[in-house]
Amino acid sequence: MGTITTGDGTEIFYKDWGEGPPVTLSHGWPLSADAWDGQMLFLAEHGYRAVAHDRRGHGRSAQPSSGNDMDTYADDLAALIEALDLHDVTVVGHSTGGGEVARYVGRHGTDRVAKAVLISAVAPSLVRSEANPDGLPAELFDGFLAAMAADRSQFYLDLARQFYGADRPGATVSQGLLDQLWEWAMQSGLKSSYECVEALAEADFSADLERFDVPTLLVHGEDDQVVPATNAARSARLLPDAEDVYYPAAPHGLTATHQDRLNADLLAFLQG
Repeated sequence: MGTITTGDGTEIFYKDWGEGPPVTLSHGWPLSADAWDGQMLFLAEHGYRAVAHDRRGHGRSAQPSSGNDMDTYADDLAALIEALDLHDVTVVGHSTGGGEVARYVGRHGTDRVAKAVLISAVAPSLVRSEANPDGLPAELFDGFLAAMAADRSQFYLDLARQFYGADRPGATVSQGLLDQLWEWAMQSGLKSSYECVEALAEADFSADLERFDVPTLLVHGEDDQVVPATNAARSARLLPDAEDVYYPAAPHGLTATHQDRLNADLLAFLQG
């Protein structure tokens, strides 16, 4: 574990486990690198170097007043990759992290990238539009922001149930998993997480995806209540070398609920 300092003086915390071909993992909102522990341990045990950072404003990274936007998140990932001098890296992103990875490629290219994985990703966009009829209504984001500002602790408790599908009949999600998301979310700064939602509502990653020229794996749960599963299909149409895989009945947080299957799919993609 260590830290880097970005060009604007922000300290970014990261975890670096294992040895071998490098894999970076960008987490979802409003979590931290700890959300990747199940993948990082698996990858380290299978001959890979797994690197995951806490996004600025989240986890153990600094909480600057500025830079809570997709361009800066992508530049922070670039700073980490460059500071650790990673080459032929597989860049993996979940949810907001998928947008971070897409914007990284859009801004920095693929000179250091071998492959990419987008899991339950916000790319290519979230808000409903003529181009995205299955997207989320803009008013939903206004509700998120109001609820966060009013009582972010309760908001995150409610979010956890949707995130992991615990609100579905017959769900077997543990209380520990729900509590864990709440703890990670509460580590994020309110200003940071609030502005991150604003950035996601405005973001369109279509042009970023069109810059991809490496093999890309898209994974999405068919019962994702946070990011529509149609996002994976829309992204696949923009990517020249993509495979999209859908997990039946899987929620947004499938990195935890479907950890074994995801780990196996990741390993097969890395080795392929």
